[in-house]
Amino acid sequence: YTQSDNDILAAKRVDSLMNRLFIEPAQGLGFPTADWDVLEKFQIEYGTWRLNERMKFDFDFIGLQNYFPLTVKFNAFIPVIQAWEVKAKSRKKPHTSMGWEINANSFYNIIKQFAAYPNVKNIMITENGAAYHDKLVHGSIVDAERIEYFELYLAALLKAKNDGLNITGYMAWTLMDNFEWAEGFNARFGLVHTDFKTLKRTIKYSGYWWQEFLRN
Repeated sequence: YTQSDNDILAAKRVDSLMNRLFIEPAQGLGFPTADWDVLEKFQIEYGTWRLNERMKFDFDFIGLQNYFPLTVKFNAFIPVIQAWEVKAKSRKKPHTSMGWEINANSFYNIIKQFAAYPNVKNIMITENGAAYHDKLVHGSIVDAERIEYFELYLAALLKAKNDGLNITGYMAWTLMDNFEWAEGFNARFGLVHTDFKTLKRTIKYSGYWWQEFLRN
């Protein structure tokens, strides 16, 4: 959130938890203990003989899911992680209906971060998308904001590909509006609108946009 030492350390702890906690052990690098002493204590207490070597394994690709960047600040009252999210709305940043910041540069940066690991052969984007309060009006859903979101993020993806980063695939979230574990039926991510009472499906403008994008 700021460049203060406490905020920078808070961001590093969140990065260790959200991004590095699984990929680095799988690379044989062990847990990211340098930026989070809790992990170091955990490794000392529960670590076993040749732990780093035993956690390492080979894989064909990694699946990377990304929707938005987390901006955090230090908060001593938050247990363990001591970090608090600063919402996009409070920072006057563009955001989806769920309050998730729209920032395609961060999408590029997280791809670059994972591509930098030496044994990551390929990266597949397995989830990326945006939720909005889509309304069915005269039989159509004009979701221009979602189209703009995909244009921004696909441009960042193309930049990553052109820069030589090992991207092999991209999956938009998601085909149809569905039940989201955290948000129920309120968050609509689909390219196809679902009437949850009748189960009727209606292709949104973003669905037609994807059709033309892939065709051309």
